[in-house]
Amino acid sequence: MWYFLAGLIVGLFAGGSVLVFIWCRRAGAAVVRPEVLDHELEELARLTGELAHEIRNPLSTLKVNLQLVMEDLAAVENARESASIRRATRKVEIIRKETDRLEQILDGFLRYVARPELEPMTVDLNELVGDMIDFYGPQATRHGIAVRPDLCEGKLMCRLDPDMLKQVLLNLFINAQQAMPGGGELAIRTDRARNEAVIEVVDTGAGIPPDKIGRIFEAYYSTRPEGSGLGLSTARKIIGAHGGRIDVQSEPGKGAAFTIRLPRQIP
Repeated sequence: MWYFLAGLIVGLFAGGSVLVFIWCRRAGAAVVRPEVLDHELEELARLTGELAHEIRNPLSTLKVNLQLVMEDLAAVENARESASIRRATRKVEIIRKETDRLEQILDGFLRYVARPELEPMTVDLNELVGDMIDFYGPQATRHGIAVRPDLCEGKLMCRLDPDMLKQVLLNLFINAQQAMPGGGELAIRTDRARNEAVIEVVDTGAGIPPDKIGRIFEAYYSTRPEGSGLGLSTARKIIGAHGGRIDVQSEPGKGAAFTIRLPRQIP
């Protein structure tokens, strides 16, 4: 079973590496026009996405069978005490947790390589941010985080995909929560700046070291050992698809401030 799991992981990265190698050889063989380069990148993303889907199917089967094995081992252990059965149960549980983690990695990868399919509509950004504050509030309370909303007066109209922006905001809230394991304050502000709508998410956590802040939007780069490294890169991709941008400022020991700027609908 360990060999099967290892084979899945190796297959994903080996297949991805081959695709990247082929693309780099083709791109480096001659000067490539921008439109050709875009097409090649889209094709690379499609192929790697299909590879991830192919790995995900046997992974789901593996998870189901692991659960069945766990149930069988539990039944045997209840009927007869055995140190070897207990050891086997622990090993199967470790494999189950690793398959869960691998599935999370694949899900994050598939979200990242997918082209954002926006379903834009005219939205009051203040209302959307307010809804997300209400949604996140109970979780913030459980973690000792005081949420400080400061929304600008009046309506703040934008044309955007509300579900995707909610995904970005929730990711920023969770990142702030993880940066404040002992609790703290989370300030969430909105404002207008010329033809832009601005959202600020500011925490009082440990901050981001200067040597790492320039890389936090890179895919698969994370400052936390348990982080996937895709949350912020996916957030930047979604904001970019809306014609906006996301930036960060931080000072170690004084928290971090993420700023989202989106095109604003001006009456």
